[in-house]
Amino acid sequence: MFRKFRTYFITGLIVILPAILTYVILRFLIIKTVELILDPISDILIKTAKPYLPDIYFPFAVHLVKGLIFIGILVAVILIGLAARVFFIRRTFSFIENIFLRVPMISKIYMSIKQLSNAFLGQGMIFEKVALIEYPRKGIYSIAFVTTEAKQELQKKTKLKMMSVFLPTTPNPTSGVFLLVPEKEIIYLDMSVEEALKLVVSGGKLTPIYKELRDSE
Repeated sequence: MFRKFRTYFITGLIVILPAILTYVILRFLIIKTVELILDPISDILIKTAKPYLPDIYFPFAVHLVKGLIFIGILVAVILIGLAARVFFIRRTFSFIENIFLRVPMISKIYMSIKQLSNAFLGQGMIFEKVALIEYPRKGIYSIAFVTTEAKQELQKKTKLKMMSVFLPTTPNPTSGVFLLVPEKEIIYLDMSVEEALKLVVSGGKLTPIYKELRDSE
């Protein structure tokens, strides 16, 4: 009985922990944004406008100013993203990126984060194909993403054509396990990476329609 409760408890932690961590991080970022940006700017604006505002409208004015500043920050971020697509700005960002790539430790961290971000945001996918592999044991299949063919020492020592595979976890596919799997043991699927991600996140609920079955119907 105790083992069952312990299993349920661990399963519950696995389910709620990503949501809790996401909430804590977002709350921290919002609080710091308010403390470092919204409060100083709103204090200056409120002090300037206070002599011209009746006392009854002052509390409302404080919240209004903070709201407008927050909206202004969102608009500024969107405009920066738009400007990043302009040739000159993009070259500036590339220059900054090259600086990161030249610093030994930072370059590895930066590239890893960038590749994972691109993969899960659907830009410049590092995942080449979706596949089924037998994991964690024979007879049980898991959805995995094939990244590339293993080369150099990995290929030579195993004497097999090995593929680098990322096995995502549910419901948070940004975490997972890196595996080296012989290509002959990989079953490639026709579904797209986006469809496979939805399948993993939903725990199998959002299964994409298989084209051959749809055509036969």
